[in-house]
Amino acid sequence: MAEPGGRPSVLFVCVHNAGRSQMAAAWLAHLAGDRVEVRSAGSNPGDAVNPAAVEAMAEAGIDISAQTPKVLTADAVRESDVCITMGCGDTCPVFPGKRYLDWKLDDPAGRGVEAVRIVRDEIRALVENLIEEIAPDTAG
Repeated sequence: MAEPGGRPSVLFVCVHNAGRSQMAAAWLAHLAGDRVEVRSAGSNPGDAVNPAAVEAMAEAGIDISAQTPKVLTADAVRESDVCITMGCGDTCPVFPGKRYLDWKLDDPAGRGVEAVRIVRDEIRALVENLIEEIAPDTAG
């Protein structure tokens, strides 16, 4: 995992970096705070974050409206301890010593906020489990 005394880093990857990976990164940053370094990227980034994802996250009190889709780079993977893919197949480069997880989530692209809420809540539960595993809150 992370360097001793360091904080673990997580990279969320989906195709467009416009929905699932943006919501996951926002949840992790919101719930874990500075205990985890968070990145997100896409194998074929879109032009903007999905408006339904922005709306669904705003309902949960998290603003992702200023986020922009970013391209997946080998450096982003190399610099991360955990790489979590969401429907992007084998496009994520594989480096020895990294942990890879694939979260099976519906793609919210082109769907209304009602459908995106379900994905948002599934992501939150997955992120909460991830935090308990890689960066538990030992203060409380």
